[in-house]
Amino acid sequence: MMPAGTVALVTGASSGIGQGIAERLAQDGADIVIDYVGSPEGAEQTRQKVVAAGRRALVVACDISDVTASAKMVDQAWQQLGPVNILINDAGMEKRADFWDVTPEDYDKVLAVNLRGAFFLTQAVVRRLKAGSKTGRILNISSVHEDMAFPGFSTYCLSKGGMRMMTRDLAVELGPLGITINNIAPGAISTPINTALLSDKTELNALIKNIPLGRMGTVNDVASLISFLASEEASYITGATFVVDGGLMVNYHEQ
Repeated sequence: MMPAGTVALVTGASSGIGQGIAERLAQDGADIVIDYVGSPEGAEQTRQKVVAAGRRALVVACDISDVTASAKMVDQAWQQLGPVNILINDAGMEKRADFWDVTPEDYDKVLAVNLRGAFFLTQAVVRRLKAGSKTGRILNISSVHEDMAFPGFSTYCLSKGGMRMMTRDLAVELGPLGITINNIAPGAISTPINTALLSDKTELNALIKNIPLGRMGTVNDVASLISFLASEEASYITGATFVVDGGLMVNYHEQ
């Protein structure tokens, strides 16, 4: 269980992995700031799950690519729930395009959400923690594609590779403040973003053949690791990447 007064801010918390993490941390005893874009219904579902776990919830519609809005969200969280001592950078997006067709606009959008947004939101949280001499946990949801090529999604791969390096660098800078930062790299997880894949049995079966454990991952496979890394039991772990992919990366090969 989390210490009394624990507050976790989860970006992209209206669906998928973010929603699962928010629910799990609430079950562990944390109050939750639910950040979302575009799905108030999903954010409300998350809020209900948090309240059902007996915890407080604050729902904020915030596009983290807007640095000013992110800073305001952090201020709002501090005012209404208390110091945010856990930040989950889960919000992310992808745009499919062959490399030669990538537009500057699409490049900027993907990097703005996946990397720039996470960077400056982390900065806003760290500034508040530092000013109050408080410790904390930063957890980045990256992807196996921080290392593994994903043709047609070069901007996504760039953003996730940058997130991994951000984790490593900030581990050194934030360690003296008592703030840990770690990186979680999920593989093929059953979430709404993978609806098309899940409905295409041929493509799905080809993927599963590359996964030694023989199945897609679940949201809980990721959330349970987050639960540990956000806890006091993980206080000596920082700057690390944890791959949650059923063995996909070490076994992957083109068909």
